[in-house]
Amino acid sequence: MSDELSELETEIQETRERLAATIDQLLYRSSPKTIARREVASIKGHYVDAATGQPRTDNILKTVGIVVGTVAVFVVLRRVTR
Repeated sequence: MSDELSELETEIQETRERLAATIDQLLYRSSPKTIARREVASIKGHYVDAATGQPRTDNILKTVGIVVGTVAVFVVLRRVTR
């Protein structure tokens, strides 16, 4: 009986420690700084090749094209509505 109780207490303590580690990890992952760092790394990965460190000109040109196109649409719409 005493051995079973000791094993149960040990198991409960191990479970508590695992839960505490899981909660700490969740808090770290959900912190605003961590989320911001992850998003910045994601955006950098889209525009810079991780293996070579060279810019990905195809993605950069696509983004510039979208921005220029959007600005052009707004300029045309503004002139048409005046």
